[in-house]
Amino acid sequence: LEYAAVWGTFAHVADGVLRVADDIPVRRISTLLEPQGRAEGNPVRLKENAGIAFQGCIVLGMGFVLDPQEALEWIATDARNAEVLFPYLNGEDLNSRPDASASRCVIDFNDWSREHASEFELPFQRLREQVKPERDSKPKAVREAPWWLFLRSRPAMRKAITDLSEVLVIALVSKTVMPIRVPSTQVFSHMLGVFASDDFGVQAVLSSSLHQLWAITYGSTLETRVRYTPSDVFETFPLPEPTEVLEQVGRSLDAERREIMLRRQLGLTKLYNLVNDPNVRQDRDIARLREIHVDLDRAVMAAYGWDDVGLDHGFHSYRQSVRWSLRP
Repeated sequence: LEYAAVWGTFAHVADGVLRVADDIPVRRISTLLEPQGRAEGNPVRLKENAGIAFQGCIVLGMGFVLDPQEALEWIATDARNAEVLFPYLNGEDLNSRPDASASRCVIDFNDWSREHASEFELPFQRLREQVKPERDSKPKAVREAPWWLFLRSRPAMRKAITDLSEVLVIALVSKTVMPIRVPSTQVFSHMLGVFASDDFGVQAVLSSSLHQLWAITYGSTLETRVRYTPSDVFETFPLPEPTEVLEQVGRSLDAERREIMLRRQLGLTKLYNLVNDPNVRQDRDIARLREIHVDLDRAVMAAYGWDDVGLDHGFHSYRQSVRWSLRP
C-alpha cells in the first residue's frame, strides 16, 4: 500500500508560504506531488520520435514456444523448419542472463497464409493441436484471428528493424530501466520495448540518468519496478543532437559492461543491484561502471547544452528507490 499525505487549501497561498515536497522546501508542488519547474502539464508526443520505439510481439498461445533442443530436433527432421524457428527473447531473459540471450525458441509464420504455413508440417501441427483450442476459448476477436499467426506480429516494428543487425531493447517492467544491445534476428516478446536503432549515441542517451528519471516520472510503477510505456516515455522524450562524445561513451558502456557481465556471470538486474547499492564500495568493476555512467550523464547533459549544470552524482532516492544517479 502506498499513499500520499497532502496539505492544501482552497484559499490563495502567498508566495512566501513554505512549500515542502518529500521533506525538501520547493517553490511549487506539481500534480505529481513533486517540485514544479517552469514547465507544467504532461509532455506531448513528438513527431520525430514516431516509428522508433515499439512493444514486442503478442504471441498468445504457449504452443508457439518450444525448448531449443526440440527446435534442433525439428530442424534435423526437416531443414526447412529453420525458416520458421527463432530465438524468443523476453524480459526475464534480457535482465537475468549474462549474455542477454533467449532461453527458448518460437514458431513464427509472420504474415503467411494458412496454405503456406501448412507446408511446415511439425510446426503447423503443433499450433493446430495446442494453439487453436486455446484461441477457440477466447473472445470473438481472438477466435477469428488466424490461429497459426501471432495475435500481434508487429509488422511496423519488423519493417523498421529490417536493415539493422542489432537493436536496442528494454524490459517494459524492471528495476533497471536500462536498454541493452541485442541481435535483431529474433522474436521479441510483448514484455520488451524495441528501439529501431543501433546508434551508440542513442544508446548513451537512453542509458542516462535523465532518461531513467523521465521513465520513472512519466511511466508507471509496479511495486519498486518501473513500467516503461514507449508511447508515454520514449515518444515524449526530446533527444539531443548526436555528438562524437555521445557515441564514444555509448560504445564504452556497451563494451565494458558486456565484458563484466560475461566474466562475472551477472545479468543486467544483478549487475545494477550492485551499482545502486551504497554498501558496495570496494568492487573495481562496479566502481568503473559508476564512473562510466558519470561520464555518460555529463556527455548527455553537454549534448543538450547543459554542461554548466552541477550533477552531484551519488546514491539518491527518487520515487522510493535508491539509485546511483545525478541528483533528481
